[in-house]
Amino acid sequence: MVERGHAQVKVLLVSAVASGQGKTTVTAALARALVKRGQRVRVFKCGPDFIDPMLLERASGAPVGSLDLWMVGLDQCRSQLAAMAPDTDVILIEGVMGLYDGNPSSADLARTFGFPVMAVIDASAMAQTAGALVHGLRDYGPVDMAGVIANRVASPGHATMVAASLRDIPLFATLPRQDKALPERHLGLVLPGEQADIDLLLDTLAMQLDFDEAAWAALRPSAIDLSAQAEPVAPLLAGKTIAIARDAAFAFLYPANLATLRALGATLIFFSPLANDAVPADADAVYLPGGYPELHAQALSDAAIWQQSIRAAHLAGLPILAECGGMMALAESLADQSGAEWPMAALLPGRVAMQKRLAGLGSQGWQTEYGVLRGHTFHYSTLATSHPVHAQTIKHPSGAAGESVYRAGSLTASYFHAYFPSCPAAVAALFSGSAV
Repeated sequence: MVERGHAQVKVLLVSAVASGQGKTTVTAALARALVKRGQRVRVFKCGPDFIDPMLLERASGAPVGSLDLWMVGLDQCRSQLAAMAPDTDVILIEGVMGLYDGNPSSADLARTFGFPVMAVIDASAMAQTAGALVHGLRDYGPVDMAGVIANRVASPGHATMVAASLRDIPLFATLPRQDKALPERHLGLVLPGEQADIDLLLDTLAMQLDFDEAAWAALRPSAIDLSAQAEPVAPLLAGKTIAIARDAAFAFLYPANLATLRALGATLIFFSPLANDAVPADADAVYLPGGYPELHAQALSDAAIWQQSIRAAHLAGLPILAECGGMMALAESLADQSGAEWPMAALLPGRVAMQKRLAGLGSQGWQTEYGVLRGHTFHYSTLATSHPVHAQTIKHPSGAAGESVYRAGSLTASYFHAYFPSCPAAVAALFSGSAV
């Protein structure tokens, strides 16, 4: 419903006391259940993330955007919501970590927009204490607590005890313990495209989500300002064709990054290094996003056509941007989780090695001459190189030194994942081969 320049949409920010409570599972189940009821559902992810949005897109059937008051920025958060709201019945926003974790936090986002919070609790090892936990989550901020979804509930009796403990906060829904959990690996969930039964699993979760129909009906809509418009982007890449690696090894792409490149006027074409595709001959620049090259190191090492073509593109001076996994594939070698070392394309001197301990995590910004290009880092590998550092990102909010950015000829490479809409002019410079 649209009234006086505002859309009235049911919005829920799905959060929890900590990671591991089941936020992604519950958000996916809720999205799929609402879609099956004929609702038009759009989902956002709070904070930097690539993998959860893939699952949420599969669950909802629509692309998933990012909302973050620092990386994305308030104005772009507003414009994204305004663009989605008129044709949407329900907006779900999956929070990041715990409700109050981070700066800015999921709670900050909820309070900024006046969105109600849906708390997910892992009820497997508690009953009446659930009430104390949820009341603390509500009152600490405070936030507008719409209700609770109790995950891993053992029985109807268990659900009754949890509901009674919540007092004035409704138990919105319950989800039972799962015989089969969503599979995970070192960077998070296994990608949906790698799971043959993912839709069956999502349908099962949706079916098992036990709604309180009265609580859902009582959920008040939120007013979303439709006047917020995204700032127009100058077509600084008009006439340029950018070749983008996209497959199971290079899957970490913000949809907003692709939209920004198109808004800058670029034509985008995709290719698969894993399939031993050559860099397309008509490319003016190459983008190698992050992903899981360590899981496909042998295939990438054996992909002679791909390696020869990226070396030729580099020799010809084509601008190449390689982020995290993209950079790993362009080092001299990559040692996988087993310790096996595989030759890579060798555009950047140095060797990459996987490790069990997290090597980098968190929001960061790159101060360029065009402004701050914001983004994040998340990796379990290290690069050993004597190559000089071109620039250094800055950690948010501490201001400490972050990831190194390397320049090797026309190649720009770093563990830093950039969120392109935060500074389109810097992005245009990178893909034009200009200094940043």
